[in-house]
Amino acid sequence: MKIRILALLCLGLTTIVSCKEDYLEKPPLDQLSDGTYWTNEANVRTFAYGFYTDYFTGYGSGNTWGNYFSGQALNDDFASGTPPEYTRVVPATGGGWTFTYVRKANLFLSKVQNMEVDADMPEEAKLHWQGIGRFFRGLEYFDLVKRFGDVPYYDQVLDEKDVAQLYKPRDPRTLVMDKVLEDFKYAATNVRAVDGKAGLTVNKYVVLAYMSRVFLFEGTWQKYHLNNAAKAKEYLEAAKWAAAEVIASKKYSLKNYREVFNSLDLATNTEVLLYRQYVEGILTHALMSYNNKEAQTGAPKDLIETYLASDGLPISLSAVYQGDKTIAQVMANRDPRIKETFVNELRPAGVVSASSTTGYATHKFLNESIKDQTIGTLNLNPTDAPIIRFGEVLVNYAEAAAELATVGGAALTNEDLNISINVLRSRPGINMPALKVAGDVAMVGTVAYTDPQKDADVSSIIWEIRRERRVELVYEGFRWDDLRRWKKLEYTDTEANPDINRGAYLKKADFPKISANVVLDMNPADTEGYITPAWKPESQRKFTNPRIYLNPIPQDQIVLYKENGATLTQNPGWE
Repeated sequence: MKIRILALLCLGLTTIVSCKEDYLEKPPLDQLSDGTYWTNEANVRTFAYGFYTDYFTGYGSGNTWGNYFSGQALNDDFASGTPPEYTRVVPATGGGWTFTYVRKANLFLSKVQNMEVDADMPEEAKLHWQGIGRFFRGLEYFDLVKRFGDVPYYDQVLDEKDVAQLYKPRDPRTLVMDKVLEDFKYAATNVRAVDGKAGLTVNKYVVLAYMSRVFLFEGTWQKYHLNNAAKAKEYLEAAKWAAAEVIASKKYSLKNYREVFNSLDLATNTEVLLYRQYVEGILTHALMSYNNKEAQTGAPKDLIETYLASDGLPISLSAVYQGDKTIAQVMANRDPRIKETFVNELRPAGVVSASSTTGYATHKFLNESIKDQTIGTLNLNPTDAPIIRFGEVLVNYAEAAAELATVGGAALTNEDLNISINVLRSRPGINMPALKVAGDVAMVGTVAYTDPQKDADVSSIIWEIRRERRVELVYEGFRWDDLRRWKKLEYTDTEANPDINRGAYLKKADFPKISANVVLDMNPADTEGYITPAWKPESQRKFTNPRIYLNPIPQDQIVLYKENGATLTQNPGWE
């Protein structure tokens, strides 16, 4: 039976309930204060749990999803009949411009720093919890920078009357991310390697794994958007180092691919550094249901063709690729992760309830043992959600190492690939040929190759590492951020890239129950061809304005600054 961890979400300064088990020693509620709460490590831990549900959403809860599967649907991994659109107008309010969790992290840090060192809070514990506070502050600022670029940086709790600080100008992106790097370095040094229940509590290796994610993003952003090779190198070195530390610890290893995503209990899964625990009847989600009995937004032809042939070559270069006129051909002689991710049958709309807009349906998150039970339906699913896993750390390492070689860092080596990409390829049940590198050219065995589909502005080895990342992490909420940091949002344009608006090839005569709404090759009259979910010209999604790489700042904040004698600049293109 799952162990339930009940954590109080502590939000106030003077209304925080003590978590001590000796209820007779609790002071009266009207006497609670900072002095009675910030006195021991147990209470500090309880406060820290208040960050978890906001940063570690997993599969979400109830009918509210996290980033898995549809949480980042505006990308080229989904082919919808009505493709989600980019943000078109500046929001009146909201839009993610909030510093609530910056304040919460700074409050946490100030209280811990001011605690006395004693038996209830030894020096080692103070350092650990300061590391935890800086870890969460770093995560929050990373999210803000991803959305808005330049943002005001605060490392202390502000007085509500300090107008100059409350309405200070935006600080440069690089200054903020330098501060984030300082926070992560501190956390990596001081957060305990073991703390709390394994897999449910932030520890040193969780910090390092997130560090690899954060600085891979920012290093590549600095390279592709800002042409800042020096900062790109610094951040990519941080990403590579952090991932290397996790790898060198030898604490994590890979087993079955799908078990990471569809297990009822991830407590013993050696790939998962941190997970969100679900409990039947208490905390559940709806993601599995979407892989079970509901219609899906399906995978496009472009994604399906990303999977290598079983000889390790792109399908356009492989002698063993059989084509795509039937699902059996699509699945034959391919990277086994295609079968781990997608159902081995076509499911066009109208044929079954668990259909797909493209005919390609995913079962990556489906637990077959409970799919016909009540808990396998609606929002009652209790399968655990990985928050951060070793598989991601491995692809983070490989990409950081490859990109470093382009900005003055060490050359990518076969050893780099052997401890990262090739660990993924040798996962039990996968066993794909090893990826090699000669200079900046990809190799399999003795064959050097370049995918004909490769973009001209990246090397063949970086192209292959990006492919590996897409395949390994598909539907885990990374693709939109990856396209943004690579400066590749044009991939999401359905007119310029028609294969992201195509699905499986089929003959309508083979599917008597097929929906009349299934259109082939953009023509409702066709009886044979590729499913085209968004076939109407007015349904196409066009990428025309690079302003969407950054979110607009809400209008009410700009007005509020002006009313207080300050100026908050809008992001380029949103003025």
